[in-house]
Amino acid sequence: MDQSGIKPEKMELVVVTHIVDAITFWAQNVTDKANEKIDAMLSEKCPTAQILMARPSPQKVYGARYSEDRCWYRCTVQQQSDDKYIISYIDYGNMEILSRSDLVELPEDLQTPGLAKKYKFWGFHVLSEEETPLYSQGRSFLHNIIHGKKLRVNKKSVCFDGTILVQAFQGNLDIGEELLKFKFAKLTLPGKRETALWPTSSPPRELETLVSSQGCMPKLRPIFSDQKPQIMKEQKTVIALQPVVKLNIGQERNEEVKPSKADDQQNTQETDKRLNDTNSELQYTQRMREVMKEKEMEIIKLKEEGKALQQHSVLLGQQLEEARLELKALKGSYVEIKKTEHNHLSTFADKITQLAKKADSLSKLRDSNSCSRAEDHILEAITIIMNYRISMPLNSQKLEVLWENYNQTLENLKACQTMGEMECLVNSRNEARAALSASVDDFLQEVDELPVNARLERLTELGSSLTALFGSVLPEEQVDEHSFEKFCEWSREKHQKTKNVQKATDEALMALSNWAARLSKFFCLMEKTSVTGEDVAEGVCEILMNAEAAVCEELNTALSEQKSQERKIAFNAFHKAMQDIRKEQILLEDTRQKYELSTKFKQEVLQWQNGPPKLDELFAVKKHIRGLRSQLRWKLVEVSCLEEAEDLDLPEILKKKEEITETRNALFREISHEKMEYLMLCDLVNKGFPELPMIFPDADINSYKSSAGLLLKSLDRDMFDAEPMKELSGRRPLLSTDFQGRKVVLKCYAVDEESEDKMLKQAAQYHTAQQQNPSKAVPLIALFCGKSDPLAYVMVPHYSNASLRTIQKSSPLSSSEIKRVMRDVALGLHGLHAVSVTHASLHPNNVFVLGREKGIVGDYDFTKTPEQRATDSGMVAGSISLVAPELRKGHPPSPATDMYAFGGILLWLHVPDFNATLESENQNVQFTGLHLDDNLQVLLPKLLISSERPSAPETLKDAYLTSADF
Repeated sequence: MDQSGIKPEKMELVVVTHIVDAITFWAQNVTDKANEKIDAMLSEKCPTAQILMARPSPQKVYGARYSEDRCWYRCTVQQQSDDKYIISYIDYGNMEILSRSDLVELPEDLQTPGLAKKYKFWGFHVLSEEETPLYSQGRSFLHNIIHGKKLRVNKKSVCFDGTILVQAFQGNLDIGEELLKFKFAKLTLPGKRETALWPTSSPPRELETLVSSQGCMPKLRPIFSDQKPQIMKEQKTVIALQPVVKLNIGQERNEEVKPSKADDQQNTQETDKRLNDTNSELQYTQRMREVMKEKEMEIIKLKEEGKALQQHSVLLGQQLEEARLELKALKGSYVEIKKTEHNHLSTFADKITQLAKKADSLSKLRDSNSCSRAEDHILEAITIIMNYRISMPLNSQKLEVLWENYNQTLENLKACQTMGEMECLVNSRNEARAALSASVDDFLQEVDELPVNARLERLTELGSSLTALFGSVLPEEQVDEHSFEKFCEWSREKHQKTKNVQKATDEALMALSNWAARLSKFFCLMEKTSVTGEDVAEGVCEILMNAEAAVCEELNTALSEQKSQERKIAFNAFHKAMQDIRKEQILLEDTRQKYELSTKFKQEVLQWQNGPPKLDELFAVKKHIRGLRSQLRWKLVEVSCLEEAEDLDLPEILKKKEEITETRNALFREISHEKMEYLMLCDLVNKGFPELPMIFPDADINSYKSSAGLLLKSLDRDMFDAEPMKELSGRRPLLSTDFQGRKVVLKCYAVDEESEDKMLKQAAQYHTAQQQNPSKAVPLIALFCGKSDPLAYVMVPHYSNASLRTIQKSSPLSSSEIKRVMRDVALGLHGLHAVSVTHASLHPNNVFVLGREKGIVGDYDFTKTPEQRATDSGMVAGSISLVAPELRKGHPPSPATDMYAFGGILLWLHVPDFNATLESENQNVQFTGLHLDDNLQVLLPKLLISSERPSAPETLKDAYLTSADF
């Protein structure tokens, strides 16, 4: 390159806006304040400016609407092809292809030179050709170091094309030296090399903080400006912007980066942060205790209700037993009377005495005839069932047909792939909805006139009372449809027979009573009477005999055992009544469910009667998020500039940091608002508007649905004030930060397009399973992909020093605490296994303990398959391998392999130094000498030795986890 001899200038402070290659970049001067003024003028004039119509001039400045954020920026046209224009943003240095409709004319006051200048490292040349991996790696390396950062540049020369040759420094870091160190460029200075520019000292601390866990490549950093077009994010650029390729230099293992000593101010900040973390943990623990207390109160309430029902059942059983005992006593009394009768028939007085006892027993028997009450109860039940029955509403069948038609139109809309077909399908759906709405009105009106709830309550009471009398014995065969008729006929015959017997008894006793009255008149000497001795003596034996015979016959009839045929008739009537009650209950429950569904549908129809849903609120939230994000970036740049100024203005720095915190909190609130909007839209898509994702493709509703509401595309790494967790980042980078007032951890995963899809699928599957049993597995708060780096981030709660391995190392759990914790772990596995999710990564570092009594199953690496997770080197507890024997034989992971790991952890908790092998059920592993609980000695062989391991539900029912001390 030709160079003009210009005397080197003094140092300048610039902000890098775009990277061209490993030695060339664009930057703005930090002292140039024209950027905000130009942005304001562009926002004001471009929307109403004239679209570019004539052939563009390369020397003229135009306004361009950037494709990513749809904001206006200044540009020059580099080349035209048909109706497409290759333009260069003069204030930032990047390029893009736009159509004519995105270009407008600018007035003279905006026809000024660009704010960005092109810089190149003095004396450097790129070693590789363009389009080669090393070329891309060099550009990515420089991007990671200086992009969006402030540099001090020492101008050495200026090329004829305006490129400024410089030396660049970031703090004490010489950028050129780093390019030479990683062999992305070579140095060829005119004459003798000036060795003083690149001293052979150890790498400065600034570079150490940039080195990533993957080789020597630093982590990609976010862009710096709130006004810079998003095309500078590298992955979506059209011209000369290719995805960053990871460096892999020397295939060496990662080296642990030693942090430098912090000054007093940093120590104070870290201390305050730890105090805040502790307070957050205490608040979280308090909230969890309150939730647990509420759950315990609910459990106590349910137990009390169950106890009350049990007491009521016992009371009914006692009443039935008392009736049986009373009947037995009466029966015994009658037998005793009958025995006594044979011994004392010699005298008339004895006969009268025996008859009086029999009459008294008969009177009591009439008052307490339990069989009669049971029969009367069945007759009452038959009357209630047959006479007050509610049939299926007339509009119910028509409503079901219209529901099927409506659901079919929704399925057709879901399967639609083109906008051309959609209009016709939407019209069909609207017609089906209108017909269904009319039928729903008729159905609701008809059901409103029926006493559905009162009838359900009456049937429930009737069924309970019948069950209390007859028990819950099920019929051995199909119940006869004519059971009611047979029972009524049998009941009428029995009632008539009983009536005739009672009438005969009453007549015989009345004759005896009349004779006693005559006898009383005869022996009354104070009054004259016409009764003679013959009248008193006439027929006395016959009267007494008839009375005794009538009473005995009624007693025999009442106390005789029911015949098997009669019992069968009664029980058939009972079972027929219970069947009819159950059928009508099912019908009424179905009617009530249809009523509730129809009411909800009617409300939705009324809500959207003026037109389909609009997404104005969602787009407004997204726009607000973009604005807040731009404000956050600009405020971060302002604070950075203030911190690097020669004269530190601490009050202003603190003020700016408070503004950053407020802006960040406002941004997170808007993202939560956006999530709520997506939840509402997904509900609408599932219920009645499946066309919304196709009508509004910019909303990307399907991505949110497919991730089970987990993916939040508005989140990005640069929004968080995150600190690396170096002590826990052995396998993957972990970052600690705050999100919506709670402490969280960001797990970083390097992904490409294929692994990103697999990760989203596995994360959504785990998230869905965790939601069904939320307290026993680590929840996933959010998932997002970096916009300036090939990383995906999973956000989970921060459980500080709560892993099972850490707890056992510092303060081991007691036996009772182990039971509580491991029971929760089994419950967590049960929730995952219930939806066919195999954890395959259960080990002490992935089980968390809260309050020494609650266990939580951790999440797992969503970029790995279950096979990869199950055979990972971390699957150990002490010297106990948690890899099941069948996995070593090539079998796939399953819930049984998770239970093997569960058993291994359980053994390790009780015997940390256990070192025997657990390979085969044929081996006689002795657990008796380990001083274990008796129930645990039975459970461990089932989990670790037996070929048929118990499942999670079976383990939860084991005596070890249900023992009294638990």
